[in-house]
Amino acid sequence: MPTERRNTRSNKSNSNSADDNSKPTSSGSKKAQSTSRTTRSKANSKSEPPKSGDMSGDKQINGKPNSQEDVEMNDSSDAKKPTKGGKDGDDEMTVVVPPSKKSKTVDASNTESDEEEQKEIPIDPKEKAINEIKGNFSLLERAVSQFDPRFSLRVLRSIPSVRAQLSADVIAKVVMEAYPTPTPTSFSLLSAVKEDPSFPREQADEWSKKKDVPQSQKTAPKEVLPEIDVYLSILVQIHLYDRKAINAGAQFSSALVEHLRTLNRRTIDSLAARVYFYYSLFFEETAPLPPSPVAAVVSIRKNLLDALRTATLRKDQDIQAAVTTLLLRNYLSTSHITQADLLVSHTKFPATAANNQIARYLYYLGRIRAIQLSYTEAHEHLVGATRKSPTSYKASGFYQVSTKLLIVVELLMGDIPDRAIFRQPSLEQALQPYLQLVQAVSSGDVTGFQNLVQRYNSAFRQDNTYTLILRLRQNVIKTGIRMMSLSYARISLRDMCLRLGLDSEESAEYIVAKAIRDGVIEASLDHEKGFMKSKDVGDVYATREPGDAFHERIQACLALHDESVKAMRFPMNQHRLELKNAQEARERERELAKEIVDGEMDDDDAPGGDFEGL
Repeated sequence: MPTERRNTRSNKSNSNSADDNSKPTSSGSKKAQSTSRTTRSKANSKSEPPKSGDMSGDKQINGKPNSQEDVEMNDSSDAKKPTKGGKDGDDEMTVVVPPSKKSKTVDASNTESDEEEQKEIPIDPKEKAINEIKGNFSLLERAVSQFDPRFSLRVLRSIPSVRAQLSADVIAKVVMEAYPTPTPTSFSLLSAVKEDPSFPREQADEWSKKKDVPQSQKTAPKEVLPEIDVYLSILVQIHLYDRKAINAGAQFSSALVEHLRTLNRRTIDSLAARVYFYYSLFFEETAPLPPSPVAAVVSIRKNLLDALRTATLRKDQDIQAAVTTLLLRNYLSTSHITQADLLVSHTKFPATAANNQIARYLYYLGRIRAIQLSYTEAHEHLVGATRKSPTSYKASGFYQVSTKLLIVVELLMGDIPDRAIFRQPSLEQALQPYLQLVQAVSSGDVTGFQNLVQRYNSAFRQDNTYTLILRLRQNVIKTGIRMMSLSYARISLRDMCLRLGLDSEESAEYIVAKAIRDGVIEASLDHEKGFMKSKDVGDVYATREPGDAFHERIQACLALHDESVKAMRFPMNQHRLELKNAQEARERERELAKEIVDGEMDDDDAPGGDFEGL
């Protein structure tokens, strides 16, 4: 706006001077003046507000001069152009020309090319891992200062991204940068990885000499938090486990667990739970291996039980959930089912535990109940474990193991698993032996079932389902009997022995009688004539089976709703902030009431004024 007003005043002054001091011009000069005014008005209408730093129209843009039209419109401060018939004292007009759109596009293209060049610069993955590990230190400091465990969980979730580049060189550099002066903790971390070929021995020696520097030359170093010590110890555990240094890892983990028992900090609970996990994992792979009764895992049960007792007294729910699942895994690895059952009955698993710990606890509980012949309870626990387990292809190991056990339990209950389970991409290849097992059981082929068990003997033993699968022989026979009762109105016991591969008619009679008593089939047995007579099949919707199925689904939905409500997170100390705001509001009300009583209200505060009541 100021530029346009200045141009208008200059035009008016030029016209007034021309009327007073000059003579009437020819028609050609009038046309030239009208043409010049039109050109100037177009230039003013097309011009945009200038940017800061570009107040002159004579400057070059990106090393190139402006267009010829812009040069003709601009009047420099030194050169004066007199109009036709005017005098030397006429006013001058300056037009400010902004950078053209072409220059903007050129600058944008140059910026994009610079960004592309920066992106193309290769980044050392080791340096990236070191920076990410050091960046997690600030998260741990925030977890301590704000007393919020979510920052510690973020640090634990970032471990898989660092694990691929984790080496002795990376750990040594991080330790030497994290600890300005050598400490016993830093020496233990470096000594655990010093046998690795990539360990920087020269740098470690120079760093260790800092201990001999006089105290007067040292600046006050920043104290390293215990949470950072435990986090670096977890990285050392992972490095040793990936290198299969089982003995060194077991020794380092034992010393670390003893150190953790001296700490009583709630911000370290989630990190300590991960330490106990790798502690148990090292001893599971230490000779002698389970299921030997003298396996190395038996030696750590006392330490785990002590940790469970301490965590229960301190209400450390993270450690309590992790150690409980580790103890159940320990007992099951050596087939101590009774002790595992006693642990479950004498302890209470925390309801607010992490989702992965709940899934593991339900899986181990399902295995215990399946071995104890409580198939209904085992089925409920295993269904909960499979629903809570990750189904992605990269983390499908636990989902496969829990689904395998669930299929066997469903077969032991007399049910046939859904065919859609075997078509999932993450389960299709792993469940191939179990698909053939389901087909053998559903067809009632005893001979085919026995051949299948012998063929996949090693796979079933590796999955710890072999003993449960051996129990399926009776179910296969029952399934065959049920199919015969549906196909034949009456069939002799001798024919049943031939079809089922039984030894004698007496065993067939016993199996049929038990199936009738358990409600597997609706039939009657004629002992004298030696045949089984089937009854007419009624309407399944007249029974309680559909109602039980709907009840089971409703219970699962209600349980999922309750767990979702319990898992909701709310801002910490929000109620205190609300109480503080309410107290401040009450104080303001008291002050306002006092001013009204004392008569100190202004005219604006009067009821007829602009005062807004609370």
